[in-house]
Amino acid sequence: MNLADTLRFALHALTAHRLRTFLSALGIGVGIAAVILLTSIGDGIHRFVLSEFTQFGTNIITVTPGKTSARGSSVGSIGSSRLLTVDDALALQTSRYAQYTNAGVMGNAEVRAQGRSRRVTVYGEGPDFSRAFNMQVAVGQFLPADDPRNPRAYAVLGAKVRTELFGSANPLGATLQVGTSRFRIIGVMAPKGQVLGFDLDDTVYLPTTRALEVFNREGVMEIHIAYRPGSPLPAVIEDARRILIARHGREDFTLTPQQQMLDTLTTVLNVLTFAVAALGGISLLVGAVGMVTLMHIAVAERVAEIGLLTALGTTRAQIRTLFLTESTVLSTLGGLGGLAVGAGIAALLKATVSGLPVNTPWDYAMGALLASMLIGLAAGVVPAMRAARLNPVDALRDE
Repeated sequence: MNLADTLRFALHALTAHRLRTFLSALGIGVGIAAVILLTSIGDGIHRFVLSEFTQFGTNIITVTPGKTSARGSSVGSIGSSRLLTVDDALALQTSRYAQYTNAGVMGNAEVRAQGRSRRVTVYGEGPDFSRAFNMQVAVGQFLPADDPRNPRAYAVLGAKVRTELFGSANPLGATLQVGTSRFRIIGVMAPKGQVLGFDLDDTVYLPTTRALEVFNREGVMEIHIAYRPGSPLPAVIEDARRILIARHGREDFTLTPQQQMLDTLTTVLNVLTFAVAALGGISLLVGAVGMVTLMHIAVAERVAEIGLLTALGTTRAQIRTLFLTESTVLSTLGGLGGLAVGAGIAALLKATVSGLPVNTPWDYAMGALLASMLIGLAAGVVPAMRAARLNPVDALRDE
């Protein structure tokens, strides 16, 4: 019995009991479809979250006041840490790796214009903020490169604030009152939407020093360093640390590379994607139980057939191969069907459900298909060995 005969014999056995074959293949197919659907949603969320973080660029280091990790002797209490200032940001510009630096502060304030008022998030930023974070201006310009210690009282509106306060009117040149201070509007940012729960359109941008006056603060909340693409990250961090230690006298600050956060986030998201794939894999185990049951039933029903094959000269190895081929073909057909259904549902969800990030990871899909073939092979081992051990005389007597 050659390979062609074995395949033909296996297909004939499967088509002879179509309903049973269909139900067994359905168990494997549902498991494969579940794996693909869950991993498609998981991978889509993975990509969505990473895109939210990386849309502002990845070559950024954030400097925050206070040392979050201890090393060596105590450096004193948190309250004794020196504040970060605009002058620190200016000093960091001297780093040979720095492309842009930006000292930022954030708060909530009520803004008024044209007889309307609204409470919004107010960002105090430097003139390089828009370039460092890939922010686009729709109308006018962003904050100009004034003396950072005494900038002019200019403001740039987010797209939503512009609509709420001015409607369709041109806001350029109008006066905006933020708290008790007045600012001249010189620009409107392009719509950005929500990013991780923050509405970047419901914002107002002021020069950092002016924002510190509005919020009655002495120091900035953080400094961002956008370093040149291709620069070695350890060298960038060490150079920034050297500059700040020279100013502060000690390391009372924390440097956090965005790439480090992205690596940690990627690890977490990969674990979550694997976890949802494992949940779908439970359905595959259920399908495997159905496969084992089917093959045992097939052996019990075809005892006489096995005896006849043996009497005609079929060896035990060929009998084992026959039943293993049958179970593998069954699981492969079920796997292919589940692959098509799962990918189809994922594509349908992506096309019809707006806002749901769906992306089919084909490495997981191919892995699930391979798993279905292995399940079929494993499910047929015991029944195939049982069939091969049947005595041909006793098997024929069973007829």
